[in-house]
Amino acid sequence: LKTEYYALAAGTISDHHIRVSFPDHPKLKIEYGTISSVDLEGKKVLFHDREPISYDDTVIGLGCEDKYHNVPGAPEHTYSIQTIDQSRSTYQALNNLNAEATVAIVGAGLSGVELASELRESRKDLNIILFDRGELILSSFPKRLSKYVQSWFEEHGVKIINCANITKVEEGIVYNHDDPIHADAIVWTAGIQPNQVVRDLDVEKDPQGRVVLTPHHNLPGDEHVYVVGDCASLPHAPSAQLAEAQAEQIVQVLELRWKGEPLPEAMPKFKLKGVLGSLGKKAGFGL
Repeated sequence: LKTEYYALAAGTISDHHIRVSFPDHPKLKIEYGTISSVDLEGKKVLFHDREPISYDDTVIGLGCEDKYHNVPGAPEHTYSIQTIDQSRSTYQALNNLNAEATVAIVGAGLSGVELASELRESRKDLNIILFDRGELILSSFPKRLSKYVQSWFEEHGVKIINCANITKVEEGIVYNHDDPIHADAIVWTAGIQPNQVVRDLDVEKDPQGRVVLTPHHNLPGDEHVYVVGDCASLPHAPSAQLAEAQAEQIVQVLELRWKGEPLPEAMPKFKLKGVLGSLGKKAGFGL
C-alpha cells in the first residue's frame, strides 16, 4: 500500500500494516521477476532474472520513481519513500539518528508533508526542515488549506523554507540557492516520473514522460497494450484513487473486446472523491 510508505519511513507503522496480498483466483497465476523491458513488437515481457513471458494483452502498471530534476548529488545522497525497500532504508536512517539531529525533507507536496508530520510525531527530538519551492506549501490546494498546514508545522516546530531552489546535494549538505545547509539525513520527495521501463518504451509521451493513450486507455495503434496509473497521461494528477478508477475502466474495455462487442466512443469522465492528507495520527486535512 504505497500511500502509507511515509508512515513506514517515519516508524509509526510496520511492514505488516502496509502489505496487501494479491487476490486469490483459480484463473490468476502470479509470476515473480525483475522486468527489464517490454517488447511491443514481439508481445513479450522481458526480465533480468528469468525467461520472457509472452502476452496476448498486457496492462502496464509499474508506478513511478523519484525525479531528481538533474540536481547533482540528489540520487546518491538522499533517501526515498518510493518503494517498500527504500522506505525501510529511510526508516533505519531516521531511527538511528541521535537526538537533536537534523532531517531535511526536500519537497513539500503531499508526500513531503505527510512524512514531515508523521516524523514529528514519532521523533519529537529531531530538527526537521521542509524545503518547498513555492511561496506556500501545497500550492496546488486552496490557499486557506495551505495556510492551515503551514501553521500546523510552525506550531509543531517544523521549519519550512519556502521559495527553495535545491541546486546541489552532498553527503550531509543541502544547497539551497547554492547556500549550504547541514542535515544528518536528507529525504527526497520533490517529484516523480514514470518507471524506467516505461521511459524506455518507444511510444508517444506527454511532457512529463507519461504515455499518451486512446480514450480506452490503450496505446494508439495497439489495442493489446494498456497503461494504468502513474505512467499514464491522464487529465488529473497521479494518485491511487485515479489509478483505481482507470483500472476499472480498463477491465470494462477488455471484457467488451474479449466478447467481441463494440466499445463506447468514449469512457465516462473520472469522478474523483477528493484528496485527504494526514498530519500525524491526530490531525489532517481534506479537499
